[in-house]
Order: sequence, then C-alpha cells, then structure tokens
Amino acid sequence: MSKKSNIKITVLFVLSTGLIVTAATAYFLTVYYSHVCFHILGRFCESIIENNPDSRQTVFELLKAQDFHMTDENILSNFGYYPSNLRIMDTTALLIAALSFLAGGALFLFSFWYWHRKSDTRIQALTGYLERINTGSQGLVLESSDDEFSKLQDEIYKTVTELYQTREEALTARNNFAENLSNIAHQLKTPITSISLTVQMAKEHLGDTRTAEIERQISRLMHLEEALLLLSRIDAGTLAFDRKPTDVFTLLSLASDNLYELFIQKGVLIDIPEMGKMNINVDLNWTMEAVMNLMKNCMEATGIDTAVHCSYEKNPLYVQIRIWDEGEGFAKEDLPHLFNRFYRGEKAKNTGIGIGLSLSKAIIEMQSGIIRAFNLPNGGACFEIRFYTS
Repeated sequence: MSKKSNIKITVLFVLSTGLIVTAATAYFLTVYYSHVCFHILGRFCESIIENNPDSRQTVFELLKAQDFHMTDENILSNFGYYPSNLRIMDTTALLIAALSFLAGGALFLFSFWYWHRKSDTRIQALTGYLERINTGSQGLVLESSDDEFSKLQDEIYKTVTELYQTREEALTARNNFAENLSNIAHQLKTPITSISLTVQMAKEHLGDTRTAEIERQISRLMHLEEALLLLSRIDAGTLAFDRKPTDVFTLLSLASDNLYELFIQKGVLIDIPEMGKMNINVDLNWTMEAVMNLMKNCMEATGIDTAVHCSYEKNPLYVQIRIWDEGEGFAKEDLPHLFNRFYRGEKAKNTGIGIGLSLSKAIIEMQSGIIRAFNLPNGGACFEIRFYTS
C-alpha cells in the first residue's frame, strides 16, 4: 500500500470512530434528558397532590390518558409509569444518534475491510515473489512501495539477493571441483595405460609372480580413475537416471549374480528370500551398482562358510531393503564416517580405495532414497535403504 492509501485509511478510521462516538454521546444524553424530565414531572405531580389532595384522582386520570407504563420508584412509578413512556423524549435526536451509529459502524467496517484487502494483496504479492524464487523463476526485482510492508520487502529482497550470490558461488565452486576431478581422472589414464603395457612386456623377464602385485595396483588405479570420473559427474549434476518401476527381488538377484564369482572365491553364501513383488522407481543399472557395493562390503567383512543376508518390506511411506552379514560389525569409531569419500576404517583390508560406500549413498539419495549403517544386536553389520513412495 502507498503512503496516500495509508492516509485515506487513517481518515476513514478517524471519521468512523468520530461518528460512533457522536452517536453514543447523543444516545446517552437523550436517555439522561428523559430521566431528568421524568423526575421533574414526578416532583411536579407530587407537589400538586400535596397542595390539593382532592386532585389526586384528576392527576391520575391525566397521566393515564398519556398511555404510559411503569418504571421508577417515585409518584409516577406508583401509578405504573416509566421514563421511556414520556412523550417529551426527542425522537429526532434518537433517530440522528441511530443513523450516526449505523453510518459510523458501516464506515468502520468498510475501513477495516479496505485495510485488510490491501494488506492481503501485499502479503500475496510477497508470497508469490518467494514462490517464484523457490521455483527458479526469473525476476529478482520487486516493485518499490512505501507502506508498513516496505521494510519487510527490503529485507526479503536483500536476503534473496545474498542467497542467489551464495548459490552462484557454490555452484561455481562445485563445477570447478568436478571439472578438476575429471581432469585428474583423465590425466591418470595415460600413465596407467603406459605402466600396464610395460608390465605386460616385463612379464617375459620377471615372471608372473613378480608382476602380479604390480598388476593388482594397476587395477586399483584403474578403478580409482573410473570412480573419480563418476564422482565428477555426480558433483556436476550430470549423472542421468532412467527411473522406472523395478522389482526389488530382481534388483537384488541381478546384483548378487554380478558378484557370484567373488562370493564363490570368498566361500560366502548370499541369501535373498522371495518376499513378494515390490516395485521401486529407480534406475536399475545405477541402483544395482550401489547395491553391489553394499553386498561386497558385507562379503569382505564376514568369514568363510557364512552368509550375506537380504530382506525387504513395504509400508505406505517407503520400501525398505536391508543387507547384513554375520561378521563382527562396524567399529564404533567408524560408524559416523562410513559414507565419507576415501574413508577406510581400521579393520579394512588392503583392498579398495574407500569410495564404494560414498558412491552408493550418492546414487541412492539422488533417487529420493536414504541409507544408513548400524550394527545388529546379535552381531553383524547392516545397511538399511529406504526408497520413499512419491
């Protein structure tokens, strides 16, 4: 609302209040006047009767002819009359008071309605502005105004501007980080390829035993290079998901099939019970990659002739998947850091680069899911995934 509108509303409120006060004053003065007249007439009649007792009946007949009714404790009230029955009341004054009261009340209600409408319009404008900002619409500039909401509008504008600047800086930093990560991964590819060729040539002179460790380290470097490229895509927000309804049992079965050789070598079983058809809206390939990392982690943490177990269930809010092992469980100091990039716990064997769990977490969370890790009461480490229904 503009300053001119505020002045108009103030004037309307003052006028309506003045009319209401005037009407109330006129009404009370009229009532007071009728009571004064009533008592004067009562004393007058009483004096006539005292001076001429025989006139009592005459006075009674005169008053009775005025069609009065009863009200107060004086000589008139003894005859059954009230102040409101006197014809000397100024009905014009009462009519003016009533009209003034109605006009004042109507003006007050109109002023309140007008003020409320203007305030509601301004609130809706500010709310719409924030909604446009939240949905990413263009247009940071707000039309300036001079009213009681102007300070709030200025603060909202300053806050939104600062948030936009902070967001742009954060996006720039993230994109730079992702680009640097991608460049590092690409730069690793050339020396890894060169070393791999050199090792192949050296096998003829050193034998397989001496080159096996070198090949294993080269394999780790190649896995690191692939992981860095994937992380750079995640950080840049360019990792595309083809989300479709996917059966949970199918997802778990495909993930375990891809790890079949590793499970056989380790001497660990994988238990995936059939628990009915349950669909989750995910990208099958990427989600399978995330689940494989969890299964592999459980497999590496348990011993020979044990099993990695899976279960899943559904409720109105989400589909829950659990993967757990029969090992010793996570170390207490490792639990807060399990999903950190490149974190490797004290019990971790000399395998991997500490990036699998962080990748699984990123893939799951980018598909409206959450993941957590904890130890089971009876022993064993457990991963719990929840995909929320939309």
